[in-house]
Amino acid sequence: MEIAILACGCFWGPEIKFSKLEGIIKTEVGYCGGNTKTTTYREVCSGKTNHAEVVKLDFDPKLISYERILNYFFEIHDPTTLNSQGPDFGTQYRSEIFFLNENQKKIAENIKEKINKKLSGKVVTIISLAKNYCAAEEYHQKYLEKR
Repeated sequence: MEIAILACGCFWGPEIKFSKLEGIIKTEVGYCGGNTKTTTYREVCSGKTNHAEVVKLDFDPKLISYERILNYFFEIHDPTTLNSQGPDFGTQYRSEIFFLNENQKKIAENIKEKINKKLSGKVVTIISLAKNYCAAEEYHQKYLEKR
């Protein structure tokens, strides 16, 4: 089992889309890249924590590759808009790939470079070492209650 952590706007839509891919074992919404180890939605929205809304994916690399996940990541959001996706604006909605090891970093850089060429150099996606990931517990609980 491996993990991918991706920021591509509000986490709900991407979580649903990624959950439908064969090989994705578990999805979780949360926050990553911020200055604190824990945070809340309200704090993230203040813009002071520097966290991005993310989807954490547990995946089986025998069924789906990290490369395929990243290519899909670039398909399901607009990587050319800075700090926004659709109607959502703010640094928490940025496009960012959080890598967990050097291999993921290398793969992310290669795929971003290919996509950037295809999109005439307009890709603003950031590639960063994953830090301060925390699950969006308050939203997971509300989501589970609605099911």
